[in-house]
Amino acid sequence: MALIRQEEEPSPRLFPRRMLMMITPAVFVQKMKQMDGEALLKGLMPLLVALPLVLFVLYPMVHILGRSFQTPEGTGFGNYISVMGTSRFLGLVYNSFAVTLMTTGITLILAYIYAYAIQRTRIPFKNFFRLLALIPVFAPSLVQAQGLVLLLGRNGLINRTFGTDFSIYGYWGIVIASVLYVFPYAFLIFSASLAMADNRLYESSRILGAGSVRTFLKVTLPSTRFAVMASGFVVFTLVMTDFGNPMVIGGDYSVLATEVYNQVIGQANFELGAVIGMILLLPVALAVGLEKWLTRGGNMEISDRAQPLQIQPHLPRDLAFGSFVLPMASVILAVVGVVIFASFTHLWPYRMEFSLRHYNFDVQNGMAPLWNSIYIGLMAAGTGVIVAGLGAWVTERCRTFMDGPLYFLCIAPAAIPGMVLGLGYVLAFNHPSSPVSMLYGSLLLLAICNVYHYHAQGFLIASTSMKQIAGTYDEASAVLGGSFIRTLRRITLPLMWPTLVGVAVFFFMRSMVTLSAVIFLLTSSTQVAAVSVLMLEDRGAVNQAAAFSVCIMAVVVGVLLVARLLLNAFGYRHVSLIR
Repeated sequence: MALIRQEEEPSPRLFPRRMLMMITPAVFVQKMKQMDGEALLKGLMPLLVALPLVLFVLYPMVHILGRSFQTPEGTGFGNYISVMGTSRFLGLVYNSFAVTLMTTGITLILAYIYAYAIQRTRIPFKNFFRLLALIPVFAPSLVQAQGLVLLLGRNGLINRTFGTDFSIYGYWGIVIASVLYVFPYAFLIFSASLAMADNRLYESSRILGAGSVRTFLKVTLPSTRFAVMASGFVVFTLVMTDFGNPMVIGGDYSVLATEVYNQVIGQANFELGAVIGMILLLPVALAVGLEKWLTRGGNMEISDRAQPLQIQPHLPRDLAFGSFVLPMASVILAVVGVVIFASFTHLWPYRMEFSLRHYNFDVQNGMAPLWNSIYIGLMAAGTGVIVAGLGAWVTERCRTFMDGPLYFLCIAPAAIPGMVLGLGYVLAFNHPSSPVSMLYGSLLLLAICNVYHYHAQGFLIASTSMKQIAGTYDEASAVLGGSFIRTLRRITLPLMWPTLVGVAVFFFMRSMVTLSAVIFLLTSSTQVAAVSVLMLEDRGAVNQAAAFSVCIMAVVVGVLLVARLLLNAFGYRHVSLIR
């Protein structure tokens, strides 16, 4: 999930020049002729990475851009003028930024304090609180909105218990649901950053007479500034492009993401949907560029002489942070717990006795959406490991003239919202002339869409691990006469496989819970479980929607446990499966 490339990153200023070199046929042919057999094969490997990225990322984006300019009178700016000239559009933009900025600010503060409590204090049950913070990762994004409606909606537990008339729908409902949704992503980044520190800096600060507040402002906060920027980018992007929570709990409060859904699904207006999608792309792309610019030149600040930080006992500090962590974890647990509870009640909120009838799934398509999600997750895990692992290996080990543009292609999907990518697939591949039209309407295309939606994260996980393998292994293998294929098979893959298991679990987990990337690609036979939750919630089948959510969470947790046991059995206890 971390999108920071610390060192040896090709300068962005070289991208245009290298891109021109790549796309000039004469230069490309000349480079190929200069290579021998193995070098030629090695030189072709970047194409194996680049071509699928061009087909499944750039090609749909070109189509959605072209469609946004198509009007009944021909090609022009008519769609943009008709959309951007209305007060409704300005209201949607205002609503989107109001929700996103408020959520980002609240989340960064809460997640930083929570991570600080876990990493820098001596509160008890740290592992338990850490697990509770990660619960939303295992569930579809709209589960938080589901839980809040069950707790604080008009027929929610609070209103019916205390006879109040509180309503959670609207702006603050979206903000609270979004904070709970993105909280674990920011927490993971802060937790990783705060876990590393040089004890000598804190000892020096103490000897010089600095108090705890001054030490935090002068030492701790500057050392975690890159984590703050990375978390801000991740939270901003997720909230700006999420439409599950606003759909469930937004009421009359619409944002850009829900408007894309309403234009395409509700009114079959692909042109206006494409226009709003392209507009939605701008703030996300700017966030990606800003994060890269702010973190340029970022280096590891922990040297090989660093001493591990010693957390000293401090009762007032631990009590203060414990009094924050406990209610925060309780809120996360309560929101997800009430969804689980509702799935086992006979009819929420009128007959609260225990019942398993909602797990019969006597709705349209029955259990098929859940099985579809599992199949898609498995295909995405297998495909994602290959494309992300190969991309990391080519950019880190092959060192060809295509490194710069290829790296840019590999991380470009991070700037594309899931809904925009999914809409691009509809416009690009739902046509007989499309190069992959035979895939349209299949589970495989949904898996591919998920892979390239999360490609940047999977690529960076694999790339970071690849950097940790010393290049001397490759040099020793070459000296002994080993080809690069043999080096890859006998040295690199055996060292990389624990990370690749983590990458596979990442793609499986995201495919099980994602909603936005596949919402436009579904047919009656390819419906997935996360979308079933949205549809059941939309028609008021609260208990059945909760049962589907519980099944999704159970499958994700089950796969995580199996992968954890597998890694532990081979002695890789340190490999993290949640990124």
